[in-house]
Amino acid sequence: MGMIIYKTDEEVELIRKSCLVVSKVLAEVGAMLRPGITGVDLDKTAEEVIRDHGGIPSFKGYKGFPAALCVSLNEQVVHGIPDKDQPFKDGDVVSVDCGVFLNGFHGDSAYTFAVGDVGEDVVELLSVTNTSLYKGIEQAVSGKRIGDIGATIQEYVERHNGFGIVRELVGHGLGRDLHEAPEVPNFGKRGKGVKLREGLVIAIEPMVNMGQKRVKTARDGWTVFAKDHKPSAHFEHTVVIRKTRADILSDHSIVEQAVANNSNLKEIGLKMELA
Repeated sequence: MGMIIYKTDEEVELIRKSCLVVSKVLAEVGAMLRPGITGVDLDKTAEEVIRDHGGIPSFKGYKGFPAALCVSLNEQVVHGIPDKDQPFKDGDVVSVDCGVFLNGFHGDSAYTFAVGDVGEDVVELLSVTNTSLYKGIEQAVSGKRIGDIGATIQEYVERHNGFGIVRELVGHGLGRDLHEAPEVPNFGKRGKGVKLREGLVIAIEPMVNMGQKRVKTARDGWTVFAKDHKPSAHFEHTVVIRKTRADILSDHSIVEQAVANNSNLKEIGLKMELA
């Protein structure tokens, strides 16, 4: 992955602008998602929103990926290609990952939506994954290490219902490139790995399976799915390391507001045991 590139305050603000467009896309997805529409419907809208804001979809064409969004359904963990032939239905879990390139910098964020009447076990999976993201972010401060982020996420997730943390896919630095050093695993040992310094921008993105952690890649070469075919969840924020607490550059509050206003979706809060 190469050398770690620390960002100036000006560069951080440009990344924040890219992340805000990503957040607007995810909010738009949260507003329109319902049974009967397809991943391609979401993708088309996403690309329009991105281009309306003067941005370029980071994912489209990246290593040959064909779409602006990754739309991963149920047991699909990440990198799902939006499908025009499989309308969403009641009870689906839909993970949406979006990247935007604007003003020379990328923004990246993901959110998992619960369509209609999902089971309590699914609500818990999404809530635990979402909470683990914020627990990881709490560790993203100057002087800590990459391992502190991963260990905190892993310890929290594995306390719940035998959930499995995906090992093959990790978070990453980002800036002028979509994937920069360092890698940011969602597992690990405290006190190990790269030391965190102010100005490091990273995407933290726990990917959690309801069952086992093992995954496979589909024949399309992109879609990663849980080997036991149980649902998976994925939440992601772009953050910058600061002295006392990380600055979260993406904004899930507007996504959550869109979900709250959409009667076709179930609201997924954070688990309150943030101690």
